[in-house]
Amino acid sequence: MTTQDSQKLSLQLILILGAIAALTPLAIDMYLPAMPSIARDLAVSPSAVQTTLTAYTAGFAIGQLLHGPLADSYGRKPILIIGVVLFAIAACVSAMSQGIVELTWVRAAQGFAGASAAVIIQALVRDMFEREEFARTMSFITLVMTIAPLAAPMIGGYLSIWFGWRSIFWVLALFAVIVIVAVLGKIPETLPVEKRLPFHLGSTLRNYARMLTTPTAVGLIFSSGFSFAGMFTFLTVGSFVYIDLYHVSTENFGLLFGLNVVCLILMTSINGRLVKKMGSHWMLRFGLTIQLIAGIGLVCGQLFELGLWGVVVPVMLFVGTISIIGSNTMACLLAKYPHMAGTASSLAGTMRFGTGTVVGGMVAMMPDATVWPMALTMATCAVLSAGFYWFMSRDA
Repeated sequence: MTTQDSQKLSLQLILILGAIAALTPLAIDMYLPAMPSIARDLAVSPSAVQTTLTAYTAGFAIGQLLHGPLADSYGRKPILIIGVVLFAIAACVSAMSQGIVELTWVRAAQGFAGASAAVIIQALVRDMFEREEFARTMSFITLVMTIAPLAAPMIGGYLSIWFGWRSIFWVLALFAVIVIVAVLGKIPETLPVEKRLPFHLGSTLRNYARMLTTPTAVGLIFSSGFSFAGMFTFLTVGSFVYIDLYHVSTENFGLLFGLNVVCLILMTSINGRLVKKMGSHWMLRFGLTIQLIAGIGLVCGQLFELGLWGVVVPVMLFVGTISIIGSNTMACLLAKYPHMAGTASSLAGTMRFGTGTVVGGMVAMMPDATVWPMALTMATCAVLSAGFYWFMSRDA
């Protein structure tokens, strides 16, 4: 496949690629407004419901360790299809769950299956493009996929009110089926047979170990990881902060969440326009600076008691940087490991979601009577994200 053919293909299929990439954001964002309702319906504490989100990301983190090497060995398309099929089945089972323990385990399985889409999307695009063009293309895929999360909390809120929280998972299953049909009909195989790597567990573990002992790779991975962990902190407790502490209605929570996605779209557009001119490292530094300002702003909002908007505005800025930081850390990382893009994507994704899972789990166990746990955790994540890049990867 030539570069010209690849570029034409990516433009033709960018909406489908965005839909595939949207599976996990939908699986997370759509049921956020329904978390308080799930807690009441299943007669459990808010932290128990928050654990279902942590379970999803834990499954997602573990799944990426497997899906990436398999995609490098057996091709992108078959692993993608199997993962999305299992994701759809898990959504159906989630809709029929009768207890929080069952729902938690099924969500973990759904995260494990959904990991295939996240890993393979990045490998597909890396098969087609070099570093700056990869970052640009991933930015626009992110821009497309954010259209769904923009509407997801609002749709989820209304579905929960009109049909109950279980309807959210039925809609998620339907979306997965649509993605399966699109993949079968339109997604090509981008990894030729002659370029596939034999699947050997030992060599896979050695590749992981080599990356984890390379300071530049570690810095990029954890810069992205703590950035994601900060956003995941908001996803874990944000609905309870807005709805329970600031008394925002379920419907209006979706609107406030939509502001985050509007900021994300704006930042993604900036990245898409500037990354080829300024380079991935410059854009990464720009994103990390904005994220650090947002983290400091969250703490100041609590110190000076600025109320709801003292939380909403810094969260908007923090979430807005996720695409810039995520796409450019991956662009820099995959440029170092082009011969094993799937494996590199797997490790980076596992560490990103693993970091988010650990941090989110810690936040879920903290007292939920104030905003301080969320504010301090997000600010700390911003500092760590910038620190890992600055001290380990800035000269990559």
